[in-house]
Amino acid sequence: MKPEIRDAIPADVPAILDLVRGLAAFEKLTHEVSATEKLLGDALFPAHGTPDAKCALAVVDGEPAGYALWFPTFSTFLAKPGLYLEDIFVKPELRRRGIGRALLLHVAALASSRGCGRLEWTVLDWNRPAIEFYASLGATTLPDWRICRLTGGALARYAGHEAGA
Repeated sequence: MKPEIRDAIPADVPAILDLVRGLAAFEKLTHEVSATEKLLGDALFPAHGTPDAKCALAVVDGEPAGYALWFPTFSTFLAKPGLYLEDIFVKPELRRRGIGRALLLHVAALASSRGCGRLEWTVLDWNRPAIEFYASLGATTLPDWRICRLTGGALARYAGHEAGA
């Protein structure tokens, strides 16, 4: 069963949101999901301007099996663009069939074709199967780096502050 990997289209937004919720459930983070079809659709397929992110869908037997969602970054050290893989997820019952590999290689090929210096993502420290999978593809885990995040009220308190102030 070889998955079809294709760019998501606006009609896929409900399926993508369902997969996002599946990822959140796997990561025990369903309480963090506030995305709606409208918010996700507007981000991926805006009426005007550049999308905030891009998404590829893995389809098996005509049904969504997984997705990868990424957005552009930039490395000052390399002076090159990069891609940040925000999410990669395959439905649990369809894992170990090459779907995740196909999705990740799709994004890696895209990054390579764009001349990117990096493709980066995060992985939870308890997700040993994913860590081993990524290592098998040649990815390195950076042990000295930690994610910092401002969100919700902590981010909102800076509304109205001047940039650079």
